[in-house]
Amino acid sequence: MTRSLTGETEATLRDDLAAANHILVAQGVLDAYGHASARLAPGSDAFLLSRSLAPASVTTSDLLVHDLDGEVSGDHRLYLERFIHSEIYRLRPDVMAVVHSHSPSVVPFSVVDVPLRPVMHVAGFLAERPTPVFEISDYAGDGTDLLITSPALGEALAKTLGEGTVALMRGHGSVAVGASLPEAVYRAVYTELNARYQAQALALGTPRYLTVQEGIATAKSIGSTVDRAWNVWRTTA
Repeated sequence: MTRSLTGETEATLRDDLAAANHILVAQGVLDAYGHASARLAPGSDAFLLSRSLAPASVTTSDLLVHDLDGEVSGDHRLYLERFIHSEIYRLRPDVMAVVHSHSPSVVPFSVVDVPLRPVMHVAGFLAERPTPVFEISDYAGDGTDLLITSPALGEALAKTLGEGTVALMRGHGSVAVGASLPEAVYRAVYTELNARYQAQALALGTPRYLTVQEGIATAKSIGSTVDRAWNVWRTTA
C-alpha cells in the first residue's frame, strides 16, 4: 500500500487522530461507539484507524494502518465497520478524514421525512447539497443489524454520500468527511449542534434555513477558520 509519509509526519498524524477521538467524545459526538480515521497522505491508499476500542480509550499505539480493502498487517481485533472508511477513501480521493458517529441529535433526522438542513452559519457546509440518508435495506434487505460490515455496503454508503460532506444512516448515525482531520471533526461537531438547533426551531415554528448560496458563502468564510476550533479542542484532548 502507498504510505508517502515521513516517520515524523506520521507520528504527528497519529497524535492528532488519537486526540480527535477524545475531542469527539468530549463534544458529545462519539460515546462508547463510533470512530474516526485519517488518510496517511494525499493520494495514499492507506489510512489510520484504531483497533476496535471505545474512542475515549484510543491512544497512538492503537492506530493501525489499513488498506483500501479494510485490511491490516498482523492479528488485531478490528472495527466491524472499517469499510465505511475504506470505501469512502476509495471513492473520494479528496477526502483526508472520516468520522462515523451515532450522535444523539442527528439520529432522529435519519428516521423521519424532515431533511437535515442548516439553520446556523457554522453549519453552512450542509447547504450546498441535500443531506442524503443511506437506507441499508435497499442493499441488504430488512433483516440486517444496520451495520456496514462489508465492502459492498461500504461502497453503497460511499455512493450515497457522493460528493457531499455528510450522510445520514437510517436508524444508525452518520458520516462526516473533510479535506483534513480538523475539518472532518469540525463538521461532525457542528452537524450534531445543527441537528439539535433545527429540532428546537421546528418545535417553535417553521425554520428559515440557509439558502444554498448562503451555505456556500458561510462554508467558505467560516470554513477557513476551522483551525480556530481545532486548536481550542486540541489543547484539552
